[in-house]
Amino acid sequence: MEIIDSNELKSFNWINEPAKWLVSEDILTVTTDNKTDFWQHTWYKFYPNTGHLFGKNIKQDFCFSVCVEAEFTALYDQAGLMVYVDSTHWLKAGIEYNDGRPMIGSVMTNGISDWATGVFTGNPRKFWIRISKVDDVVCVKYSTDNITWILLRLCQFPPSEYGNVIVGPMCCSPQREGLEVKFSDFKFGIPGKDILHSN
Repeated sequence: MEIIDSNELKSFNWINEPAKWLVSEDILTVTTDNKTDFWQHTWYKFYPNTGHLFGKNIKQDFCFSVCVEAEFTALYDQAGLMVYVDSTHWLKAGIEYNDGRPMIGSVMTNGISDWATGVFTGNPRKFWIRISKVDDVVCVKYSTDNITWILLRLCQFPPSEYGNVIVGPMCCSPQREGLEVKFSDFKFGIPGKDILHSN
């Protein structure tokens, strides 16, 4: 995959631009606004579409990875990657603070949201996450060292008839403001032949 530099990052666009953010030396830093989130209906019966997504518009298959650094301390603090079609069709994956600790997880929304989460055994202050999309299938992997990649999710994504998707780093803080996140080591390219088993 090819490294995405500052010049290319400047061509990305915000969904819900935060008040404080900066692109400098191939790094994106973001401070979340108050009570931001992406969610649709399940259990909580609310529908926020206020989280921060810094996205690249893509039509073809892709593989996108990034390094995420943050101090997750408040309930539902979250940061990672997102693939977005519209407010009711998207996938987000990364670290989310829940049950008193940072957890690794993903949310798939196709009309309504699900949530799958588990214990993160690495250093939650710095991790890598990668999303590969081939046709209508998305594969999400994460890494604690940028060498070994662990499968987080394989799922069907809203069909290609929706056209382009937006992919990029995402962060939210549903219970507060001021989660500071650094995104670096942006890489983008063509997915491998076997997105499930390739490292």
